[in-house]
Parts: sequence; C-alpha cells; structure tokens
Amino acid sequence: MHLRGLLDLLYPRRCGGCGAEAPSASHNLCWECRSDIMPVHPPYCAHCGDPVAGRIDHDYICHFCSTVDPAFDLARSAAHYSGPLAEMLKALKYHRATWLAPDLAELLEPLVQQHVGLEHIDAVTFVPLHRRRQRHREFNQSALIARELARRLGKRYMNGILVRHRETESQTRLTASERMINVRGSFKCRNSSWIEGRRLLLVDDVMTTGATVSECAKTLKESGAGAVYVVTVARGVK
Repeated sequence: MHLRGLLDLLYPRRCGGCGAEAPSASHNLCWECRSDIMPVHPPYCAHCGDPVAGRIDHDYICHFCSTVDPAFDLARSAAHYSGPLAEMLKALKYHRATWLAPDLAELLEPLVQQHVGLEHIDAVTFVPLHRRRQRHREFNQSALIARELARRLGKRYMNGILVRHRETESQTRLTASERMINVRGSFKCRNSSWIEGRRLLLVDDVMTTGATVSECAKTLKESGAGAVYVVTVARGVK
C-alpha cells in the first residue's frame, strides 16, 4: 500500500471546515463544507473584484479604486471569507494546518484561467511576511498556496523577489485609509533585473481593502514588472 494511503488508513483525513471525515484521499474538505463555500459572483468592481449588492448592468468601479487607483492591473478573490473557508484559512494560518494549502490553491486555479489567462503570466509570487513574523510562525501561508498554484498552472514559482523590510501593525482593526498608510514603503524587491518586463501573478490568502496587495504591486512595478495580477482565496468584509 502507498505510504499516503497507509497514513490515511491509520489517521483518517479530516475536513478542514468541520472536522468530519474527508471524502477522498486527495481533498481535505467534505462535500457539505465545499457546497457551503460562497463564491464571489458578479456584480463586483471591474478592477479589484470587490462585490457589490444589487444589480449593475455596466462595468462598475468601486469607490476605493476610483479614488486610490490601486497599482495592480486586476484583482479577483475566489470566495467570501465566511463559513468553512474562513475556518480553513484560520487553521492554516494559526494552527499550522499546512496540508490545506492544495485545497485552497485549487479554488484559485479556475479564477486565474477565467480572469487572467495563463498566457499572460510569466511567474507566480506571493505577499511576504516580515522575517520576524515568519520566524515566529515558521511558514508563510500565502507562499504555500502560491507554490501549489504555480505547480497546478505549470508556471514558475518565485520565492524572495518581494520582501517586507519593515514590520507593520496588524491591518485587522484599521480603516481603509489607515491600512494604506500602514503598509506604505514596507516592501522592496530583489533581483530587479529579472523582474523587468515580467507579468506576475501575486497570491495572498485574504483581501479586504486591497491596500497590501496594491503596495506590493506598486513595488514590483517600480522595479520594472510589466503587469501584476492579484488573486486571493477569500474576500474579507471592509
């Protein structure tokens, strides 16, 4: 018996959303929890993908994008930060459930193909943590998702081209304008000669206002990136 199959037999795989037994050896989310994930559907901002209530029959640009003009070329999120998906992301981030990364990357694969297109991507990278926070956590959840997504897309995975050189306050309790100020100037690029002209897919776990990914995109473009597309597993509530 394959080692993975033996381990699944001895230690049955559990759903990352509810803890019930997972339905297959290749997934860590039961079918019930999978059906409870709420995808981000239109209408949403044509630039950042922020969903809006009601009916809109034309291209819509949200207030944040119309006033701030984020540096990324496009941003999309797979689903709302709620229910089983929120539990999975918290388990990954705070309880070291690193085995959930493939399931989360799987949610992003069709998002990339639909809204960006594989032909428009040269490499996949991620939003970095400050070295002190990464030492404490021992991993970067966005990096794990990005690496798995790159494998699925058949694209180059770039680790370390973007670094967070200044530690910032947690964004959780900050307003949109405070978030922008908080992350301003906190990133820098390495290997700018390689970045020049490349079209990059930037991955993060959760996007709320878009301040962090916009600052990352700004830094990458200042180093010569031709385009920066953003995908996140979840969209948080502002």
